[in-house]
Amino acid sequence: MSTAVANKPKMSSEKKKMLFKDNLELYILLLPAVIVMLVYCYAPMFGYLIAFQDYTPGAGFWGPNTKWVGFYHFLRFYDSIFFGRLMSNTLWLSFLNLIWGFWVPIVFALLLNEVQHTGYKKCIQTASYLPYFISMVTACGMLISFIATNGLINRLIVALGGTAQPWRNIPGKFATIYVLMNIWKGFGFNSILYISVITSIDSSLYEAARLDGANRMQQVFHITIPSIIPTIAIMLIMAVGSLVNANTDMILLLYLPSTYETADVLGTYIYREGLTGGKFSFTTAIGMIQSIINFVLVFVANTISDVLTGAGLF
Repeated sequence: MSTAVANKPKMSSEKKKMLFKDNLELYILLLPAVIVMLVYCYAPMFGYLIAFQDYTPGAGFWGPNTKWVGFYHFLRFYDSIFFGRLMSNTLWLSFLNLIWGFWVPIVFALLLNEVQHTGYKKCIQTASYLPYFISMVTACGMLISFIATNGLINRLIVALGGTAQPWRNIPGKFATIYVLMNIWKGFGFNSILYISVITSIDSSLYEAARLDGANRMQQVFHITIPSIIPTIAIMLIMAVGSLVNANTDMILLLYLPSTYETADVLGTYIYREGLTGGKFSFTTAIGMIQSIINFVLVFVANTISDVLTGAGLF
């Protein structure tokens, strides 16, 4: 500990009270968000208890009928024949989505920032945001109809001299379909944050760069991109922290039993075994494993980002 930190004067109780009074309005504004977070994020964590029980609905978490089994369900999942497939599919699909989808909103925001015509720029923004607001069921229904054997995609392929394929039934094609669907649906909305950061950059920096003879490409690489690196770092941390959470809703709507070998992930397995199969304790244990892995990934990614860029979530 340095001398400056060791000799740092402690804040008196009177100053603490004054500081609290000065910021009371801010605390009151923050209170609803804190309550919502406690109710919807932390209170449900009490339900993780059933991961260590043979839980029966209606029996309660405590009582003489509660049967505690310790780590039985965790070991049961680890020894399951589906463990390797589920973990590899989840990580692979999320990794592909991160590699191919993370940079698209950034590039789109950079390109859109260079558009000078206001009307054209707003039109592009609106068109890119629209897919995000289409319900997942509708979007997946559209995709299924497009890639059907007699759908639009196969008709174009046949017209160009190719052969129609049952794309949805081919296990090796599911990852491509999944990644492209994620990119199409989310890149416009995900670019909003980057666009807002870019528009907040001091215009005098660009003026000084132009006076020094910098062209538009040089301005992008030396002003725009460095200015959004902290935002990119934070978004990357959050993306890495969800590597074990593939887009379950989308996969449930797109996959078939014939594509389980490449499309079945932890979320879909939890849905089948937990909600439809009634194995609540077993699937709660799987969900707890997901949460623990995600926490470790967030912590590691945040530490690395803090060292490399000086930006992090905590």
